[in-house]
Amino acid sequence: MTGSEETPSFRLAYVPGATPAKWVRIWNERLPDIPLALVQVPSTEAADVLRAGEADAGLVRLPVDRTFFSAIPLYTETTVVVVPKDHLITAAEEVTLADLAEEVLFHPLDDVFDWDSPPGEPAFERPATTPDAIELVAAGVGLLIVPQSLARLYHRKDVTYRPVVDAPQSSIALSWPEEATTDLVEDFIGIVRGRTVNSTRGRTTAQAEGEQKRGAARQKPTAAKSTGGKPASRSARGRAGSGGAKPAKRGKPRRRS
Repeated sequence: MTGSEETPSFRLAYVPGATPAKWVRIWNERLPDIPLALVQVPSTEAADVLRAGEADAGLVRLPVDRTFFSAIPLYTETTVVVVPKDHLITAAEEVTLADLAEEVLFHPLDDVFDWDSPPGEPAFERPATTPDAIELVAAGVGLLIVPQSLARLYHRKDVTYRPVVDAPQSSIALSWPEEATTDLVEDFIGIVRGRTVNSTRGRTTAQAEGEQKRGAARQKPTAAKSTGGKPASRSARGRAGSGGAKPAKRGKPRRRS
């Protein structure tokens, strides 16, 4: 395990559309003495930032190079098509790729989808970024397919979106260089996976179950003593054997009277 011992801190990269706020809040509650710095990076540069050690871990879009990175998939997003507010598509609740076959679709250079063959009619140019493409959508010269989080992030009053039910989907994952799995990375993994404060980091399920069984076994003798165990049985037999003497004691006063 490696880590920064002189000035402990944790740097979390995240791509546009990823939402680290909940996990950052939990981190600050549990580890208030270790600052967590957020580093926003374009999706296309996330892997390079992690390789260069400019962040300890990142919320990135899959796929990643699994020969170098570890990754924990977190969630998969709905895919939507961004359209002008007055477009005919807005009359539908959802659409298919076939519905977009005759539409001009932008394919920006930072597109998060790995299209084998981009759908729709090719645009006159490839916008440099997703925000640039959305500006062109607002101008009424084409449409754009993106994860829903990006449609929300770059929302404009003059555009809207509809789900595309059969389009590829983008998944967000927590990723980090496998050889740089530090204690702080493990701490963040625990937060993302919902471990409680008292959870033992790295403990396997089998080990946890074994400890529970051993704990239950240690409690059994104590439970027996608290209920009397065998001595209680002997005492009960003793009381049963001396039961005949009790009427004799009660009878003595009657003989004196």
